[in-house]
Amino acid sequence: MTTGAPTLSSFASGLTAETAFDVLAVARKLQAGGKDVIALQIGDSPFPTTASAIKAAHAAIDAGLTHYCPSLGLSEFRETIARTVKTEFGIPATAENVVVGPGAKVFETYFCEAFLEPGDAVLVFQPAFPTFEPNILRRGAKPVYVPLRQENQFRPDLVAIERFVKTEPRARALFLNFPHNPTGGVATREDLKAIADLVRGTNIAVFSDEPYCHMVWTAEPREASLTDSATGRHNSILAEPGMLEQCVGAYTFSKSYSMSGWRCGYMVASARIAQTVGKMINTSLSCVPPIVQMAGKAALEHDAAERDAVMAKFHKKVELLVSELRKVPDVTVLMPAGTFYVFPRVEPICRRLGITSHGLAMYLLEGADDKRGVACLGGECFGAAGAGFIRFSCAEPDDRLVQAVAFFAEAITRADRVNAYLDAHPNYRLP
Repeated sequence: MTTGAPTLSSFASGLTAETAFDVLAVARKLQAGGKDVIALQIGDSPFPTTASAIKAAHAAIDAGLTHYCPSLGLSEFRETIARTVKTEFGIPATAENVVVGPGAKVFETYFCEAFLEPGDAVLVFQPAFPTFEPNILRRGAKPVYVPLRQENQFRPDLVAIERFVKTEPRARALFLNFPHNPTGGVATREDLKAIADLVRGTNIAVFSDEPYCHMVWTAEPREASLTDSATGRHNSILAEPGMLEQCVGAYTFSKSYSMSGWRCGYMVASARIAQTVGKMINTSLSCVPPIVQMAGKAALEHDAAERDAVMAKFHKKVELLVSELRKVPDVTVLMPAGTFYVFPRVEPICRRLGITSHGLAMYLLEGADDKRGVACLGGECFGAAGAGFIRFSCAEPDDRLVQAVAFFAEAITRADRVNAYLDAHPNYRLP
């Protein structure tokens, strides 16, 4: 007879999580202890939720929209979403192609449940959003990692995709994420057309994660300039001919409308896939609260101007952070083509100090100074291809961004403090 608590499954025992939330917890504990932490670790907007969304949520409460609703989402919200993605991104969607969910992340799980069997191969570009891997592994499938390279502006490797499609015997899915977290890379329209041509008509399903669809800073397939103030138009693979039948696009209100805590998102796919995912929501979440959906509907219908003004502020923050980082010796950083992240290469600094890039990030938070710290993420948080990089978000006031880089530049000169930190945290020593 066994005693004690039931054993966890092998999957649950090995489950990894999004490191940004772990670092957030450390940062808040230090803040509670009186430390001044410049928080650049998590991808949350520092701006308030757009006005019409808040007003609509109050109205929905007053109208008594506080009960269950269809698992696929409110029909009027789905219709608004379909019109929006057709107008903004050229995706030929109708309401039957839309499913409402609590943010975009949950659709990774549903995509994997819809398409993957044990042993299937899934191409994932790395650095990769940290929750891609556990969702693939949950189904017993196999991630096949392909690096994104700074020298190619972190655009997708089309040759690697062709090799995967033509030579991988269990090729079943492809994960895309552009604009890309953490690198800020953007796949061009030509890239997406080429990918569509490679997978069209095969048994490969595409998950296209597009939460930063309103944070495209350049329209051309080149490194952005600090003096380039034009913004680009987001391109989605779902707009390519036939791809609506083969793809799942995931979107969220968290970034564009500063609604991260509302947990409002949606997916766009074929009607067949949408109905299947609707059943998954029915058997797991029931539905997204109608109050949240009415807020999202109002945001899409009325808050585009406010959204775009906030996106312009993000663009300026990104430019400022890149400009400051380029003053730091041994740092190589591109102006990201999208997102509100900056992903500098710091490998020479790590080699000199004998510390991993995530160790460097944690040193900046915990060990560089007793009274102040900077919270950011080491590239390893996004997979092996991220080693030698760190990720900064821009979710702080401009003066704090400047202070953060100045702190970083000074902290990497304090060899005694680095060595003391490594003595206390030997797991961060560079092999």
